[in-house]
Amino acid sequence: MRIGVGRSELTPRVGVELAGFGAYINRHSTGVLEPLWARAMAFDLDGEPVVIVSNDLVVIYRDTTERVCALVQEATGVAPERVMVHCTHTHSGPGTGGLIGWGEPDQPWLELLPGRIAAAAIAAVRDLRPATLSHARVPCEGIGYNREYDTRPPLEEALRDDWRPAHPELTDTGAHVVVARDEDGRIFGFASSFGCHPVVCCAQSRQIHGDFPGVATNMIEGEQPGSTGLFLQGAQGDVNTCVVHEPEEESLRALPIIAGRYARCVRSGIEAARPLEVSRIEAVRREMDFSRRELSREDFVRLLAEQEAIIHAPDATDADQAVRLATVKAVAYRRFLAALDEGRPLTRPTFMQGVRIGPLGIYGAPFEIFQAVKNDVLAQARAPVPVVLSVTNDSVSYAPDRTAAARGGYAADQVPLMQGTLPLANIHDELVTALLELDRELFPAA
Repeated sequence: MRIGVGRSELTPRVGVELAGFGAYINRHSTGVLEPLWARAMAFDLDGEPVVIVSNDLVVIYRDTTERVCALVQEATGVAPERVMVHCTHTHSGPGTGGLIGWGEPDQPWLELLPGRIAAAAIAAVRDLRPATLSHARVPCEGIGYNREYDTRPPLEEALRDDWRPAHPELTDTGAHVVVARDEDGRIFGFASSFGCHPVVCCAQSRQIHGDFPGVATNMIEGEQPGSTGLFLQGAQGDVNTCVVHEPEEESLRALPIIAGRYARCVRSGIEAARPLEVSRIEAVRREMDFSRRELSREDFVRLLAEQEAIIHAPDATDADQAVRLATVKAVAYRRFLAALDEGRPLTRPTFMQGVRIGPLGIYGAPFEIFQAVKNDVLAQARAPVPVVLSVTNDSVSYAPDRTAAARGGYAADQVPLMQGTLPLANIHDELVTALLELDRELFPAA
């Protein structure tokens, strides 16, 4: 087996608008707390490498992914279906295009982005060397709480090392850690996967950084000189960190504390990791179309009129959050109406991807996945070590569980409109089925 690593810096210039936390909040960056990176790991057994790239970005979109894959194929010959482009989902990085009102992208930086991501993947393929891969799943507690079914703790309580959520079963309680060692036993690469929104910081914070996963990964890299570490975001759709939406001063105080907790988890995983027997390395990629709620032209006209009534009320002001949210929805409804008038589809196709590295089954989806959806996949997966990743290769919407979808609200109703797409009709069941189909293809029955 051969493994290679590579990295490329993604940090934009200071002043670009940061993504996340609210509609049209003009959250322009004022400095760089820590650089943003594209970090890649390549795996090869028979001359056909598979590459996973983790990016300190909020989301990625399919057109960027396709460009990255084309550049990697041109430089290395690695086929697009064998390149996975993943995001950590930091809310302290630049907008990447596609989100209405949630961070306008800087076009020059966006033009450079595919090349920068591809550079990390190309470097990883060119770095391939004889290596062993080890794995551990270790406890990881005191990081997050389920924001749909639990309550956020007070700040000082959350900052205590003994803090735990009231319902840990509704969060990730463990992290996967893989370690690459060269022929001399030296660690030169590692990756960790855990599901939690990286949102220690807040709408008022304007420093560029990778939030707690990025800060923690930087810590571990510093302890393993010459190593490159990836963070792979798990099912984080309904899980926030225990410190979130606090003022900037409190957020920046909490950031190294939460990152330190996660870094301790990764360290324990590195120590506990045991070699994997890797006899197969494969990748599959499948086009997908998920069902949407059915809305007519008359529905869009009515919904647009409701939002325009808020926007154009006599006392309306752009400082009013209700006006800004109504603007997001109005822009989406106008796009839907224009698409109908021009005969264009209201949604765009996306794809799912699975990677097998020995007993590891890594399944990436273009959603922010809820815990219950992931749990259903893990309960039925054939892979000895199944790992479900959110925000991979594209960004469509949240993937709420059945209960949250029936209740409606931000995840089920608002976010699809922010993405300029229609709300999903039955994403829990459809996504479980789609992920398990990848699992069955990579791990056929004996």
